[in-house]
This record gives sequence, C-alpha cells and structure tokens, in this order.
Amino acid sequence: MKLVGSTWGASTNTLRSSALALCYSAAEYCAPVWSLSAHTSQVDVQLNSTMRLSSATLRSTPLPWLPVLSNIEPPALRRKPATDKLVEKIVKHDSWPIQPDILNPPLLRLTSRKPLWLDLQPVDIKSRWRHNLKSAQVVNSHLVCDPTIWQPGFDLPRQQWSLLNRFRTEQEHCGACRRKWRLTDTDILICVLVARPRRCRTLSNAVQ
Repeated sequence: MKLVGSTWGASTNTLRSSALALCYSAAEYCAPVWSLSAHTSQVDVQLNSTMRLSSATLRSTPLPWLPVLSNIEPPALRRKPATDKLVEKIVKHDSWPIQPDILNPPLLRLTSRKPLWLDLQPVDIKSRWRHNLKSAQVVNSHLVCDPTIWQPGFDLPRQQWSLLNRFRTEQEHCGACRRKWRLTDTDILICVLVARPRRCRTLSNAVQ
C-alpha cells in the first residue's frame, strides 16, 4: 500500500514510524560490526532517500536538513549508541572471547580495516547533533532552535508540510532547478509557487 504521493499522504509522524520500522531496522542490522566501514555511505544514501520521503523535500535539499525535518537522528549518530551498548555488554562478560580485543586491542595490521574498538568514546547524540548542524552552516539553519525536537508544522497535512519545508530549505521546483535537471531549456528562470511568481534566488548570471 502506498503511503505517500507528491501532494497527498499519511501524516509525517506515520511516515517517520514506518521508516524506522521498515527501513532503519534493516539498514542498521549488526551496525556495530560495520559502522566504521568505508562503505557505510552506500547505506546512508538509502536512508537519506527515506528521510526525503517523510520530509517531502527535493533531492537537492542539503543533507543536514533531512534528519531535522524527519526528526530522525543522522545515520552515523544512530549507529554510535548501538556500538556503545554492545561494547558495554562485552565488558561485563568475561567469558566472551571478544573481551580481550576490546580491553587490550590488537595492533592494527591493515589501515583499511576499522574495527569497533577504534572508537570507544561514548557520545551524547543530541549534543553532537546540535553541534554538527551548527557547524554545517546550511542555508536557513538559524530557523532551527533545536534539531532534536519536532519542527513547527510537523503535524501539518502533506501538501502544506511539503510547501513549508521547501521554503525553509530554499529548494523548490523553480526555473533554475528545472534547467539544471534538464527539464527545460528556457533562459527565463522565474519561480512559480502558490500561483504567485517570484524570482528564484539562484538566478543565473545571464538573467541578473
């Protein structure tokens, strides 16, 4: 059953719960084992796509905005607590063969390998999330007081929620974006939103 379309869909909270139950549960399976791998970006790409659906944003939306609007922690930060929990459990069980590797890590033979004991420092997810968003310096980040809470409008209907987020992120179906995506060849890059023309902030130098 389809949960969402371009102008209609289930509530944002329903989409968030569905994403966590169906997508994140599978994507984070055994995450402590591979969380430091160089290939985690391939998993993150799919999770970012899931967050775009729940936040009703475009593909060009800056990545730091996606977790904020979806109210789902960034993938890397979500994997860290799972690793910390596993390490804590290992330390408490003396009979587990892996405990010596955690307490007395062996020498790293291959630089391409990144075992979980390379990063055993616990992290406060909320504080790190706030710090990462602040340092990212994305457009309109000043509109977010706290990325860890539901943003204003989270309970709006799908169409209004989509429109609000496109204003927040300044990413919309404007003339500049349509030309970039090769959907039009026109040199007149004028935005049309809510039946009211407005000039896109990314007008080309030729138009300026």
